[in-house]
Amino acid sequence: MNKLAASPGFLHGGDYNPDQWLDHPEILKQDLKFMQQAHINTVTVGVFAWALEEPTEGVYNFGWLDRVFAEMAKIHGHVILATPSGARPHWLSQKYPEVNRVDENGRRHTHGFRHNHCYSSPVYREKVRQINTKLAERYGQNPTLLMWHVSNEYSGECYCNLCQANWRRWLQRKYSSLDALNRAWCLSVWSGLYSDWSQVLPPSPLGETKVHGMDLDWKRFVTAMTIDFYQQESQPLRELTPNIPITTNFMADGPANQQYTPMVGLDYSKFAKAVDVVSWDSYPEWHNNYETVAETAMKTAYIHDQFWSLKQQPFLVMESTPSFVNWAQYNKAKQPGMHILSSLQQLAHGSDSTLYFQIRQAQGNSEKFHGAVIGHDGTTDNRVFQEVATYGAQLEKLAEIKGATKDVHVAIIFDWESQWAFDRGGGFGRPTRLGIQTLQKHYAIFWGQDIACDIVTPDADLSRYKLVVAPMLYLQRPATMQALQAYVAQGGTLVSSYFSGMVDEDDRVLLGGLPTPLRELFGIKRRELDTLLPGEHYHVRYGSKIYPTHDYDEVIEAETANVLATYTDNFYQATPALTQHHYQQGTAYYIAARMDRDFLTAFYAKIIAKLRLANSFVIAPSYEVSCQTRFQNGYQYHFLMNFSETPKTVKLQRSTLDLLTGTPVEKKVSLAKYGVMVLREKA
Repeated sequence: MNKLAASPGFLHGGDYNPDQWLDHPEILKQDLKFMQQAHINTVTVGVFAWALEEPTEGVYNFGWLDRVFAEMAKIHGHVILATPSGARPHWLSQKYPEVNRVDENGRRHTHGFRHNHCYSSPVYREKVRQINTKLAERYGQNPTLLMWHVSNEYSGECYCNLCQANWRRWLQRKYSSLDALNRAWCLSVWSGLYSDWSQVLPPSPLGETKVHGMDLDWKRFVTAMTIDFYQQESQPLRELTPNIPITTNFMADGPANQQYTPMVGLDYSKFAKAVDVVSWDSYPEWHNNYETVAETAMKTAYIHDQFWSLKQQPFLVMESTPSFVNWAQYNKAKQPGMHILSSLQQLAHGSDSTLYFQIRQAQGNSEKFHGAVIGHDGTTDNRVFQEVATYGAQLEKLAEIKGATKDVHVAIIFDWESQWAFDRGGGFGRPTRLGIQTLQKHYAIFWGQDIACDIVTPDADLSRYKLVVAPMLYLQRPATMQALQAYVAQGGTLVSSYFSGMVDEDDRVLLGGLPTPLRELFGIKRRELDTLLPGEHYHVRYGSKIYPTHDYDEVIEAETANVLATYTDNFYQATPALTQHHYQQGTAYYIAARMDRDFLTAFYAKIIAKLRLANSFVIAPSYEVSCQTRFQNGYQYHFLMNFSETPKTVKLQRSTLDLLTGTPVEKKVSLAKYGVMVLREKA
């Protein structure tokens, strides 16, 4: 068992940067006192400290880091030690300019910002290996070391000659011959055929930008190179400290565009296989002016569930904020109560930590106004610190839940590569593709009824689920189609939609309409897809009601499927909009149009009833009050969370125990605005 799994209780703390305050010993002394008052038990150190750890080449300075380990040991705390590759020192960029990235326009960057290094550079890889080896040798056996935080928020790409050479080698391993590459990328279009491997360059504004297969492979290559760099960086840590788990923090996109989704720049489903524990940085935009708090909570829950699903085990929230962020157009503070509510939501969906960026606010530069446990006022009597301290004390009461699992019967399929191809493809409506947002719309139906979901990749074991939801699975390999067929044939229930099975793994259109395995599975033919303009709507009759369509209406023909809903207007009037097909032992549904939430609620209601998916603890769930459950040692732990601006009453099937107060709870409870309860009962 690794040290993280063996450690009792939830992790509470976060990024700590004593290296910014070495000339203020009184502040460092104050930090330790304040951390104890806030019930902080874990600090992440050294994330961007390379320039201090190795001020000149081969000269190391670890005295300040020794003191952090010693001070945390005094309070029986933990240290998550970061490797510093995310921000290299000036001397390294100056002496070895090859470590600086080259952008898509062929410009070599100078030193600056962070994560602008080349993953291919042998020099950079060697320098990273050296500093990581030093850290592992010095701290690997220190009992205060809990885990390794490798680099920070991997991202970006490089177009230098070294990366171009690796790109060509990667393609040669994949395709073996230029003929195979030319076919895969359809390079007979626009006279793009290669006659020599030296002609193969990355997609760039200086050259080729319209070859979709190239763009898809480039994203695969960037993911592969990033993981390869991470694995080489981790090698000395694994060799010298085999009992210390390793992670790196994943990210989410938004919410600057009024959306909040997992980051799609790197394929995290592949990256997750290389880490021991999944961790991510959670920064939802609470209290915005474009959606309700409950809607923000739903989107955040979706991302939590996706990171749980990557390894089907508890994850860590490596970064969050106790108050506000620093980079948004409008950086709002959390309202009273929201910090505790949003942090307990992390635990409810499978996190074993609440860690912050940052413990103490920086005095200068880009993130000096980013929220922190200890603010610029340097006191403990402000609201933010008091809420953090209250939450830290609550975590200690909930320690028995750490490591708890989940029981999930609904899966939503998301594929990073399919999303890349879908976003990149031509035609249709560019602003209205909304792939992940559409998945979240389906997810919202279940979240609003307190039905747990996993967000899985197409190669997951689907047999564990009663219901699989796979709308807009644009890119499908033969193996994916076979897996969907097998799942339904064995008794599963599948929901799919328009934009599914349109291209192969090289982003080439699958000819002949809906591929034969899917045609057999859904019992339909695909005819055409109509793209609607903003504000343009047609309609679908389902049962006794008529619902509007949005963005896309697909025209299909039922062969062996039953028609459950039809279009009522436009040239596809009276044609199927929703079908049901009994395929061997299971059932496959096909939704031909993009529908609103009212339709999806009505549609899924029958499936939820038939499959007995309804939550067995809460009576009459509401969208604004979320109940999520984790299981451990014969108990189930229900997190009741009020994501609304008003008090709510919740009716329960059974009496339980409130872990936060230690008091019995009857079958009817009241939750204040942003209120939350954690209830325990025997499973």
